[in-house]
Amino acid sequence: MAKLKFKSVTALANMKLSVKAAAILLAGSTLLSSLLGIFRDRLLNSYYLKTYPTGIDAYTAAFTIPDFMFFILTSGALAVSFIPVFNERLMKGNKKSAWELSASLLNFLALITFVASILIMVFADPLVRYVVGPGLDESGTILAVNMMRVIAINPFLFSISTVLASMQQAVGRFVFYALAPAMYNIGILLGITVFTGGINLFGWQIFDGGIMGVALGVVFGAVLQLITSLIGLFGLGFDYNFKINWKNQGFRGVLKLLPARSLDQGIDYVNTLVSTNLSSRMGAGVLRSFQQANTLHQMPVSLIGVAISTAFFPQLTKELGRGDKEQFHDTFRTALRSIIWIAMPVSVIAFFARGYVVNFIMNGGDMLISTLLGTLVVAIFAQSIFHIATRGFYAYQDTKTPLIVSIIAIGTTIGLMILFYCIGFGPEGLGWAQSIGAVFEVLLLLGILHHRSKGKLINKDLIKAVRKMFIAGFITACVAYSMTKFLPLMASDNSFLATFPKFCVITFVSLAAYLLSCYFLNIDEAAPVFKKLKKIIFRNTTD
Repeated sequence: MAKLKFKSVTALANMKLSVKAAAILLAGSTLLSSLLGIFRDRLLNSYYLKTYPTGIDAYTAAFTIPDFMFFILTSGALAVSFIPVFNERLMKGNKKSAWELSASLLNFLALITFVASILIMVFADPLVRYVVGPGLDESGTILAVNMMRVIAINPFLFSISTVLASMQQAVGRFVFYALAPAMYNIGILLGITVFTGGINLFGWQIFDGGIMGVALGVVFGAVLQLITSLIGLFGLGFDYNFKINWKNQGFRGVLKLLPARSLDQGIDYVNTLVSTNLSSRMGAGVLRSFQQANTLHQMPVSLIGVAISTAFFPQLTKELGRGDKEQFHDTFRTALRSIIWIAMPVSVIAFFARGYVVNFIMNGGDMLISTLLGTLVVAIFAQSIFHIATRGFYAYQDTKTPLIVSIIAIGTTIGLMILFYCIGFGPEGLGWAQSIGAVFEVLLLLGILHHRSKGKLINKDLIKAVRKMFIAGFITACVAYSMTKFLPLMASDNSFLATFPKFCVITFVSLAAYLLSCYFLNIDEAAPVFKKLKKIIFRNTTD
């Protein structure tokens, strides 16, 4: 009976979703994962940032190389290279080739990342000392090395999860795909709250605890994420084979697309390596502070840019697969407008309410993290657009153009980081360099994509709508600024309960101003919101 219930629940969860439903689900799951991430960081900061800054810097540095290997070998590189080829086979009814492609890619990436994980374990010491943590003291270096060796298994676990998740994404299944990241954060939370106290087994102390317990939680979270992705395969009919079929044309096609996108991902992450290296030289706690600001600015990017572009991407690939470029342009503009419309007020509120946001991850806030988040607000807006811009190229199965653009943009960003560091701009220079580079990159991508469409992609209606959104954004900025003066952060606001109500009021009033501005400016994206509000008010009135 329990088995039947499990099957019925998983079958229901694995139903194919529409683009709108998928976008809402992905945004909701990203929000859940972000909230868990905020709670995770709040616990870590309260335990370690002020009491043991060297340890928290070591923990942050330990992530860098394993994450870099995952991003360069798998991550987004797999999704944008695999999904168009996989979908092409399914649309032609060739399921056998699609399963062969999936199994071959799963085995290939598992093998490659397993070797990478072993190499990270072997070379962890020089990687910490000379690449990601040259500014750490000796105790911090040793701790970072030990933690990196534990976390090194993650690229292997993540690569398997990502292949399984990409298969589900390709066929429009998003429930377990969306849940997997939340499970990862739950594992880390268990590491902070349970493993840091040590692990006893039948009366034997097999692990002493401390901050190393967080590293164990990271690995446990990766295992939970893998299990969740496996459950998502239920009913898909995946025919797994423990071999790499080199003759499969789809597999060979993905391998041709993979290097350019992998290199693109790797180049993007070089930015993180450089910022980690430079921030480790700026004093204890700066590395962690910059990482925290970076994490906070990435949350809305994932919630808006990644969620919406991920939901639209399968549809974009199908439209180009049918050769319907006009519909592709319409769909792309719809996605782009949606992202800009949502990212505008979020970026504005993030800037003016950044002190309140930082309070969520640390009681009493932190001036450095707040300042750094302010420098990264422009990047929130630009990077949200970046995700749909790149997917416009990937739908064409073009991974080389975004790579070339990334090389230029990241080169510019790194050059600015080093320049600002040398002239003594401090940690803020790292944030401003990242924001400038993000704007430069997204403008290049959209410009090239528009040129490729022979001037049809970015039309007058889109430009007019975006101009109106900026006007609404300016009005929202004035309201948000006024609200922060009306409800200022006080010295006594040193807890979540003291800060959260103020943040909610500021956000609510600012969003209301934005929506009203959009309504009076006749911005199409606002119409469904007001239509829904009218239905709710009308229903309540009649009741």
